[in-house]
Amino acid sequence: MPDDSLIHDPNGGIARLQEIMQRLRDPDTGCPWDIAQDFDSIAPYTIEEAYEVADAIERRAWDELEGELGDLLLQTVYHAQIGQEAGHFTFDSVANAISDKMVARHPHVFGTESRDKSAAQQTRDWEAIKAAERADKAQHGTLDGVAIHLPALTRAVKLQMRAARVGFDWPDSVNVIDKIVEEARELQEARDRLTEVEVKEEFGDLLFAIANLARHLGLDPEEALRAANAKFTRRFNAVEVGLEARGKRPKDSDLAEMDALWDAAKAAEKRDPKF
Repeated sequence: MPDDSLIHDPNGGIARLQEIMQRLRDPDTGCPWDIAQDFDSIAPYTIEEAYEVADAIERRAWDELEGELGDLLLQTVYHAQIGQEAGHFTFDSVANAISDKMVARHPHVFGTESRDKSAAQQTRDWEAIKAAERADKAQHGTLDGVAIHLPALTRAVKLQMRAARVGFDWPDSVNVIDKIVEEARELQEARDRLTEVEVKEEFGDLLFAIANLARHLGLDPEEALRAANAKFTRRFNAVEVGLEARGKRPKDSDLAEMDALWDAAKAAEKRDPKF
């Protein structure tokens, strides 16, 4: 019989979690589902858990954040266990690698450089260190190393920021707005005369230009779109509540009635400072 004392120790910390994962992945006595997983199958859960952490923070749900951080930590332990089984790395080597990186990227804290510099200078130094790291990895292109599986709007901004560092950028937001108008016009023209693939490409160009505008305005387009989603959800919920008070559902209504309820919800939000 295996020794379960660590597994049932409520104060076992990270060692307990690692032991649990090793037991779950044991080919003879573990969980069939956990044994069947690999890096590819677990990666979507890792992304999902990261978003749930962000969601708890945005909602200021501090009572939920501890659990969400635990779920995200489990993903790291899961990948580390798979990596160890394949002989790629271990949990300790993962922790050591990120520790080495943090020390190397903060010479003004852990080295001999002065801490007496602005946040902007620290950001420039950080980017210079990252560029050197990419060079060591043979990532010599300006856009090398921007993760492919980032949310598309986030990746668009990161690509644009990289290009801007070497001078490939619009001088101000006015030019970007002109580009958005141009792309919108091209999409309108493409709708009736181009193939679905070509229309998709034009639509992508428009989204890319909009992300560029967000960058020039100092905004995070993902954050802005999440806020817009939340606002739409609030107002449409108010529309449904208004219809319910009339004994209706959306399918029993029409656009004019729902638009009026939407406008009422919008006006109510403007009167309420919490929105």
